[in-house]
Amino acid sequence: MDIVEVLKTRFFENKAFHSDLEWAEVEKRFLLNPNVLEVLLRMEESGGEPDTIGFDEKTGKLIFCDCSKESPSGRRSLCYDDEALRKRAKNPPAGSALGMAFEIGASLLTEDLYRRLQSLGEFDLKTSSWINTPKEIRQLGGAIFCERRYGTVFTFHNGADSYYSVRGFRCFILV
Repeated sequence: MDIVEVLKTRFFENKAFHSDLEWAEVEKRFLLNPNVLEVLLRMEESGGEPDTIGFDEKTGKLIFCDCSKESPSGRRSLCYDDEALRKRAKNPPAGSALGMAFEIGASLLTEDLYRRLQSLGEFDLKTSSWINTPKEIRQLGGAIFCERRYGTVFTFHNGADSYYSVRGFRCFILV
C-alpha cells in the first residue's frame, strides 16, 4: 500500500476538513519527517482512515487523526490502559487503547480534538471512542470516552477496565 497516495486521495476527498491547506504543504512535512509515514500507515491498517484536520495552534504542526466514520474497526474491544488490563482477572480483553496507541506511535485524542473532529462531520454514530483521560480521573479507576448520539457529542465515564465490542479509540499525530 502506498500510504502517500492513500493520504493524497483522502486529502482531496475531504477538503472541507482542511480548506485552508494545500497538498504541497503536507508533502513538504512528510519529506521533513519521513518516520511519520510509518505511523500513518499503522493508523490506516487498523481502520483509522487518517487525514489532516488542520493545524495545532500551539505548535503550528499539522494534526493527522483518525477520520473513519466509526471508531476504527481494528482497535475495538479494548480496556483503557495496561494497568486496567493487568487488573482485569476475569475475561480480559486482548489489549488496551493506550497500549495499542503506543504501538502505533500515536496518542489518543483529547476531548478538545474529539470535539474538533466532530465539528467537521458526524462520527461515532454507532460506536464510541476512548479519549485521553485526565490523571485525576484515572487515579480513581475511571476513564472517559465520547460518542455522538441524538445530534450531540457526549463525554461519558466508565471503569478503565471495561471494554465493549463497539468501543475503540481514535488517535492522532502531529506532523
